Amino acid sequence: MPAPRRYPDELRERAVREVRSTGRPVAHVARDLGIHKEALRSWVRQAEADAGERDDRLGTAERDELKELRKENAGLRRANEILKAASVFFALEIDRPRTRPSR
Repeated sequence: MPAPRRYPDELRERAVREVRSTGRPVAHVARDLGIHKEALRSWVRQAEADAGERDDRLGTAERDELKELRKENAGLRRANEILKAASVFFALEIDRPRTRPSR
């Protein structure tokens, strides 16, 4: 479970909107709103990536998709390991010589 967010989404959106629309420095907007400047800088970068203005970061949708794909990949790897172990087990069972019960 992710950690709770320190700042509400409305404040994040307002702060990013103010930086992008006014062109004021991030540090000034952060100080006025009582936000840590590096947190606001990160939000602005992410908003730019989401808008397709940055190539050095994944957008939110891309990041979420990557997270899901990694989770799915891990599950498939686990399933593959289980199937490998089962195939070894059954191969050994087939190759074992069978003895007839004595009468």
